[in-house]
Amino acid sequence: MTSKIDETTTITAGNKKVEITKKDRHHAILRWMFMGSALFNYETQQATSVVWSFSKLLRKIYPDDDEYVQALDNHFKYFNTTTAMANIILGATTAMEEKDGIKSKDAVQALKTSLMGPFAGIGDTIIWVLLPTVMGSISGYMAINGNPLGALAWILIGAIIFWIRLKLFDVGYNSGVKLVTEFGDKLSLFTDAISVLGLMVVGTLAATVVKVYTPLTFMTGKVKLSVQTGIFNNIMPALLPVCLTYLVYKMLNSKFWTPTKIIVALIVLSLVGSFTGILGVMPTK
Repeated sequence: MTSKIDETTTITAGNKKVEITKKDRHHAILRWMFMGSALFNYETQQATSVVWSFSKLLRKIYPDDDEYVQALDNHFKYFNTTTAMANIILGATTAMEEKDGIKSKDAVQALKTSLMGPFAGIGDTIIWVLLPTVMGSISGYMAINGNPLGALAWILIGAIIFWIRLKLFDVGYNSGVKLVTEFGDKLSLFTDAISVLGLMVVGTLAATVVKVYTPLTFMTGKVKLSVQTGIFNNIMPALLPVCLTYLVYKMLNSKFWTPTKIIVALIVLSLVGSFTGILGVMPTK
């Protein structure tokens, strides 16, 4: 598969030639902007929305049926970030797939995994906290005082954000083009680097978000030793959360366990552990 990155990209696969225009790309990202969280689920989060939004564009990028299925399966993997910031990521992955086709599959997934966390932090802060708090307060105050410009200002802000989101996709796409054209020979190094970053993000989440605590203590004479702080934390901080995360990961690879069954099992384990005193609530400092 070869391609020429421009406003119009020509994809060649076998004897088939398909032109991908800027309109095609914007059509895909508009589908995402309106349906980014509509197909949300607790197993893959926004992945289904990504597949639905970009399915037509991916069909043009991958005229070969087998490659098309592989690309869809790749995008069905877990993905979750602020919908506006996802435009940058999806723009970059679109450029990578247009340039290198199915060979970019691993790099595309690594890029999405490594950037969705940091971009979510930026997007949530600006879009869900800063703008509603500051601009919403100003617009609301103006409206309360009978100034119709308050409502108009809020509508205008929404329109500006919509335009910015569309441009963020173009920024991501141009960055992706630069990535695969100027640094194509070093793409494997880039893939390894962002894979490491993605693993660091996942590892950090396991240690900070997953909470597992045992109040058990050993007593020998007058000596009292906490199992959590005296043993487990000395072996490795957040040892229990990491063990639980690994267990759930292995269960997800099993054909018997589904995400729903795992959730129910964790609830039962928590209740039984709390009742028997093996598990407890981590004390606040």
